[in-house]
Amino acid sequence: MPANKTTLLAAATVIVALGAGYGLARLTDRTPAPAAEADHGDEHAGGGGTVVRLTPQQARAAGVAVVTVALGGAGDLRLTGRVEAAPSARAAVAAPVSGVVVRVLVAPGTSLAAGGGLAVIRSAEGATLHAEAIAAGAEAEAARAALAREDRLFTAGVTARQDWEAARASSARAGAQAVAARARAAAAGGPSAGGETMVRSPIGGLVTNVQVAAGGFVAQGGAVADIADPSRVEVLFSAPAEAASRLRTGAALKVIGPDGAEADAVIVGVAPLAQGATGAAIVRARPLGAGLTPGAAVSAAIATDSAGYPMVPAEAVQTLKGASVVFLAETNGFRAHQVTPGRSGAGMTQIVAGLKGGDRIAGRGAFLLKAELAKGEAGHED
Repeated sequence: MPANKTTLLAAATVIVALGAGYGLARLTDRTPAPAAEADHGDEHAGGGGTVVRLTPQQARAAGVAVVTVALGGAGDLRLTGRVEAAPSARAAVAAPVSGVVVRVLVAPGTSLAAGGGLAVIRSAEGATLHAEAIAAGAEAEAARAALAREDRLFTAGVTARQDWEAARASSARAGAQAVAARARAAAAGGPSAGGETMVRSPIGGLVTNVQVAAGGFVAQGGAVADIADPSRVEVLFSAPAEAASRLRTGAALKVIGPDGAEADAVIVGVAPLAQGATGAAIVRARPLGAGLTPGAAVSAAIATDSAGYPMVPAEAVQTLKGASVVFLAETNGFRAHQVTPGRSGAGMTQIVAGLKGGDRIAGRGAFLLKAELAKGEAGHED
């Protein structure tokens, strides 16, 4: 074979080998798939069927909040409010007796159970109450013994009935005095013989404030510490006076947190004209689950009219390929779904076609899903 043909054949062999190796590298050394993957295998007009694959954890991390579509339309009432600790979840603990603070057992942020100790107070008053309880108990015991003797003598016919009745009255009186003395001691925190009293929390929760220090003096009724249970919260809304008559205890509502996530709640109280200056009503609602933080500002949608069109957050409606879509939440991600929007106002948009009550869609962060699809389209074009 001529030398020039041999050279050309060898070069061609090298090029084929390099090409095969490059293709194999592309197949075996692929970079990991992104967290959100746009699936374009089921596209049709308006973007329906286009899926952004995200796990629930990835969606939350990306800032996408899922909301439930509710009916009501113009009948919905929009409220703003704040999350607060429930009345039974707060305690302002006071000193049961006057005295010197011997020890402080907690600091702000300390978690404790109901009955947990907060501070120890040494009190002369407490020592007196302890002694009085012991003396009253001894007198009651002596009176019971005397009554027992009178019982035996009266049964034997030795003593008069009036002596037996006097002994019985004396025993009852001494017993009542002992009960009262023990109650006074218990109200003082059950002081020891040395007058030391443990101040205890009536509820479990977190210590939010401590107002005494070791070595200081605290008067009876003086503030010792504040306790709150962050797991037990309520939401307080201010409602227009004319709306109060349309609100009922037991009605369901959706609470939307500052991060756009929603939580189910139920109205537990309506106080018309609670705010005298404005005439507004106070609406109290109890969340049916966890996730709301005391102090957070929230809003709510209350369906006061069962008729009407579905209402969704305005930011849930996005434009994709010239059509209005929302992103339906599915097990493996979010599917773009074409809708026909109607009127908008107060941050909500009416949907006249394409949705029904109970559908779950992406609310806050829907634009992120649209952007993910746009990246996918750019990738296909490349």
